[in-house]
Amino acid sequence: MRDFMTSLAAYRDRRMIRILLLGAMSGFPWVLIGSSLSLWLNEDGLSRSAIGWAGLIFSIYAINFFWAPLIDRIQIPGLARKIGQRKAWILCFQIVILLSLLVWSLLRPSEDIWLVMAIGLVIATASASQDITIDALRIEQIDASEKSAMAAGAAIHVTGWWSGYKIGGIIALFSADFLQNAGFENYWQLTFIGLGGLVILANIGLLFIPEASATARIEAQNKAEADIVKKLSVNNHFARFIGFLASTVWGPLASFFRQNGVAIGLGILSFVLLFKIGEAFMGKMSLIFYSEIGFSKSDIALFSKGLGWITTVAFTLLGGFFAIRSGAVRALFIAGIAMAVTNVMFSVLAWTGKSEWVFALAVVLDDIAAAFATVAFVTFISLLVDRTYTATQYALLASIGTIGRTTLAASSGAMVDGLGGDWGLFFVITALMVIPSLCLLWLLRHKIQLNGG
Repeated sequence: MRDFMTSLAAYRDRRMIRILLLGAMSGFPWVLIGSSLSLWLNEDGLSRSAIGWAGLIFSIYAINFFWAPLIDRIQIPGLARKIGQRKAWILCFQIVILLSLLVWSLLRPSEDIWLVMAIGLVIATASASQDITIDALRIEQIDASEKSAMAAGAAIHVTGWWSGYKIGGIIALFSADFLQNAGFENYWQLTFIGLGGLVILANIGLLFIPEASATARIEAQNKAEADIVKKLSVNNHFARFIGFLASTVWGPLASFFRQNGVAIGLGILSFVLLFKIGEAFMGKMSLIFYSEIGFSKSDIALFSKGLGWITTVAFTLLGGFFAIRSGAVRALFIAGIAMAVTNVMFSVLAWTGKSEWVFALAVVLDDIAAAFATVAFVTFISLLVDRTYTATQYALLASIGTIGRTTLAASSGAMVDGLGGDWGLFFVITALMVIPSLCLLWLLRHKIQLNGG
């Protein structure tokens, strides 16, 4: 009972409200370049393969660690001093997303497909870049020694992410459906303008989130830079530039491998790469699958977004309890097996045809598994990072995980076409994709060093 109350107390921490908002701001752009863009392109006549390859814009999430060190070190003049380094960067990227939505509202994919995709890439780049600072700001809300609070924070962050994604999806799909039924030919364009209002509201909330002092982090980074300059035995502008570059880029990597060792470090990175590939392949094509078997946009909004959001929120919080009580590694094992099993439910839906109760059951079970998997995954990589390089190390780990979920999963549409449209077999294959990562985790389970653990 005492352990239960301790776990519950972690959720009552007022810092969790801030983390919830940050999570929502992180998840919302995926509605734009995922659900909304996929259906927009589909309804404008693009093929499944084309839509799948369009998902390559998500690949930007896989490489944001390249510029994460700069965002970790550089402060935006004036704005950083007024609202904080992390929030200044987030605000700038949010403005880019807002302006991109306004440009999208002026375009049609059938006439301006390359421009539409270019703006989608801009949104993805701004979103991937803001995630660097959102994750850092979220982690820095909690002390490194607060393992229970970190697990609870991960659960709340995931809840926020799914809330931004699911509720944003509900608003987008219902708005588009309503405007289409009302006779507006440019219903998606009008929807994007409305979604811009949500971006503005989120940024008003952002300004009320306190940001921890960056003094200790800056001093540690400056010391690492000074040590490199000292080793060069030269103290001029070029040496200081080399010191800045080396400490900014190499420092986070050296810290990670110093803590874990090269072999274990590479094993961890491989696990992170492989863990959620199957889920990504399925998710990339799910909306197209729902549409092809006869569900309307409102049906998808109700079952996949509405019901899915309620389920995800509830079981993300339960997943947080489980991660607190049993540890992130054990939670990852159970979540990985659950993801594989629930993917097969969509095969059942494909084989039985359109059925609202099978659809609802598949969505509920899938969201339960995804909730447990995501909160365990976020807790795991949050506990791996060194606070001196919070943004860079988290971005590195998260982006490696994103490679599998974006670059590789972009071939999902081609896979369905290659299988002759056999959705049932496609979902079985996605279920098997989790096995290599679980084998790796089993080999590493006693060797991984988690901060605060």
